[in-house]
Order: sequence, then structure tokens, then C-alpha cells
Amino acid sequence: MSVPYETAAYEPAESPESPEEHLARLLGRALNSFELPDEAIRRLDCALAHDSSLHSAHHSAGLHRETYRHTWLLPDGSAVTLWELVHNTAPGSDPQHEVYVDEEELRAATARLPFPPDTPDFELPVLMQLSAIPEPRHVYVPDDSADHARRLLRRAENADRPGAETVALLTTAFAHQITQAFGRPGRAGRVGLRFSLYEHAFLLRDGRELSLWEVEHTATPDGRHMCEVYVTEDAARDAMERRAARQS
Repeated sequence: MSVPYETAAYEPAESPESPEEHLARLLGRALNSFELPDEAIRRLDCALAHDSSLHSAHHSAGLHRETYRHTWLLPDGSAVTLWELVHNTAPGSDPQHEVYVDEEELRAATARLPFPPDTPDFELPVLMQLSAIPEPRHVYVPDDSADHARRLLRRAENADRPGAETVALLTTAFAHQITQAFGRPGRAGRVGLRFSLYEHAFLLRDGRELSLWEVEHTATPDGRHMCEVYVTEDAARDAMERRAARQS
């Protein structure tokens, strides 16, 4: 059975809404928006990006309901989700919209809908990405992150360090996280040879994440510390292995 996507008044992909506009339109059409906790709404005031997806659709005897998941990405790297329930109360009637802060409330509201118990169920789970905003992988700390990126790239000594395109993107970074990675290389090399690998993850203004991989090592002729920076973990680890192989 087909799913009536037109029952939810979403903006077409060629006319994207800002996170604030999307929230305002969602709350404006929801009959119960006044019941939402003020704290949840306040958190969304500073959202950077949003994503909406059709979670499921159900049709039975002229009645229908759809559930939508709306997620906003916040400056601290966390995400807030609101659940929208769209349904009609009688065959052919106009759709009504409700919004909830968690799935438990959504399920309770769904259970109250007047779907005939003796007619076949058509449950169509659907995932429809309207924008590509993935869940963040890191817990970011808002800081002078663009300057941190500049200083990191300034001390990189490798000729194949990130280029102008990456540098330009990092001017929009406003939060970052530094973590140490472990694993390869497996070569011990000379005594006293040291390698460290760090991921510098940056959160950009448009909600995207970008990582730089920093290699610190002493695989130099005089044993001094050297910094190299790469755009992928594989490139960084390959560089570590090459350096270790030369010194073994």
C-alpha cells in the first residue's frame, strides 16, 4: 500500500529550511506544542543543523498515521530529537499533528488512535533521509578551535599535509576534541624511537565533522620530535610505518 508522503508539509530538498524555521513550523502545526518542556525548546534555540526522517506509516480502513523523527545538532555535539505523529480521526478527514519528546510518549499517543481492531494492519517502516546530518562521533568542547587548527597545521612538517581546501573548511570550526589513537605500527625500530598518533576532531558551523590526524615521532636523524599531519587515519598510520621501517 502506498504511503501518502504529502500528509506532512515538508519543504522540498531544493528549498532547505534553517533549524529555527523547521522547529517553528513543526511547533506551529502541532496541536499539543504547548505541552512540550520549556527546557527542550530552549536547547534548540542554538541548533546548527537538522534532519528529518519518516519513521513508520500505518493504514487501515481509511485511517492513516505516520510518525516522523526530527533531530537537531547542537553546538556541543549532542543531538535533540522530537517525534511527530500525523494522523486523521476519520476516513477522509484532515490530518492532525502532535509532537512528543520521546518514543514512550509517542507510543502512548499512538495507542489511543481509533484504528479498527478487526481490520488488517499495514505497518510500513520507512527511513527517508531529508538531509545528511549524521550523529556526531565525538563530545566536543566549544573553544577557539579555528586557531587550534591553524597552529596544528603550522607545526606540521610533512610535504603532503592538508591543503588549502581543508584549511578553508577549518576556519569555520568552533569546537573540537583531541584523542589519542593506538595500534600500528608493529615495527619497534631503533631503541628510543617513539610514535604517537592523535585525532583532532573539529565540529564545523554547518554541522559537519572533520578530523586531522597528527603523528608525533622521534624518527629523525638527531632524534628530535617531529610533527606530521594527515587528513585520514590510514595515511597517518602508513607514514608511521614508513618512518619506522627506515629506522629499523
